Amino acid sequence: MANEKEYQKKLMKADEAVCLIEAGDDIIVPLMAGEPPALLAALEKREDLKENRLFQMLTSRPAIRKKPEELKVISMFLAAGDRHAFQEGAVDLLPNHFSDVPALLKEITDQQVIMATVSPMDENGFFSLGTNCDYTAPLAGTAKTILLEVNEYMPRTYGRNQIHLSEVTALIEHHQPLIESPVPVITEKDEKIGRYVASLIKDGDSLQIGFGAIPNAVMKSLTNYQDLSILTEMIPDQLVELYQSGAVTNRRRTDYPGKTTATFAYGTKKLYDFMHENKDIFMLPVNETNDVRRVSQIDNMVTINAAIEVDFLGQCNAEKAGNTYWSSSGGQSDFGVSARLSQGGRGIICLHSTTKNDSISKIVPALALGTPVTTSKNDVDYVVTEYGIAQLRGKTIRERVKALIQIAHPKFQEELAYEAKKLGYFL
Repeated sequence: MANEKEYQKKLMKADEAVCLIEAGDDIIVPLMAGEPPALLAALEKREDLKENRLFQMLTSRPAIRKKPEELKVISMFLAAGDRHAFQEGAVDLLPNHFSDVPALLKEITDQQVIMATVSPMDENGFFSLGTNCDYTAPLAGTAKTILLEVNEYMPRTYGRNQIHLSEVTALIEHHQPLIESPVPVITEKDEKIGRYVASLIKDGDSLQIGFGAIPNAVMKSLTNYQDLSILTEMIPDQLVELYQSGAVTNRRRTDYPGKTTATFAYGTKKLYDFMHENKDIFMLPVNETNDVRRVSQIDNMVTINAAIEVDFLGQCNAEKAGNTYWSSSGGQSDFGVSARLSQGGRGIICLHSTTKNDSISKIVPALALGTPVTTSKNDVDYVVTEYGIAQLRGKTIRERVKALIQIAHPKFQEELAYEAKKLGYFL
């Protein structure tokens, strides 16, 4: 009864809630489905913001455009919502390792305001961040202001993503279906890559796997496996089918026995319904899910990530397409290092051999000037395209070059071999 009274006392409209944000406050929102759409819309309408900053990651909405002296928008991982705004100078990008975001935000922000979507309050006065935990939960304990958007469509999940009513400054209610990921179209190339990657996985392995058509194809190829464990940053839709097949049991985990751990989820209603009050899913802050020191202690840790291009040395660019900044590092380098340090671990990078209707090779002699290296050449064990598997770990430079050319599209192999000789890699 006391919680209900306190709830009603803190309940207000979105435009009233955002008026609690003061000049100089730093506003932090979760990523994707955890974003609070009504609060963000109200924030955009405010005309008296002054020296505020909005920190976002993988936003699902168009970027808020204000004068920089009013509101500076800083992305920590570009997405469709703010990619063009970055190119136009309306959004800036903060380089980071995903695992380091909570510590980084504590270091560079002041007077933190948390705005997040949560599930309805439980009988003990707790709200769940639902699909999220990410960097929001670790910051909630020290934030100056917490504004929550209660949404009955947000699944109630378990883990370290709970916020108590007593910590909350203001609440609004805004019930609408969560954003859903588009269902990836799995091509024949994706299926081939999925089968090659699956051949590198063994029963009992622990997996980190990303989002998109190729990771979905990989998971489709794993339904007949046994005793897999999931230690990942993001839960995608395809995990539901992998669970239902019996392939995922998390039985061999020693840290969270029987649990799938992640820091956020992004999928369709099927996934969100699966997660609701599912005690097999345990949400953790990103500084734990992606912590190299912790993940590297897990034996047989297999990490599966995508890249835009890979050069002859094995350096991976997953951030820039030509002159366009497409995304950021995310957790790829966190998990690349973790796999290298794990006993029996394997770090796998996947990509199509070409882009632009087979007109451009994604295996390249060298990354172009100004291209970021997302994952070091020393942290990649295997590179996989639809033409096969290139093992890089334990290979010399010339052996790597030869292996990578062999998994390039056949129409580019002769040209790549020529470029290799020009660079002094006599094959």
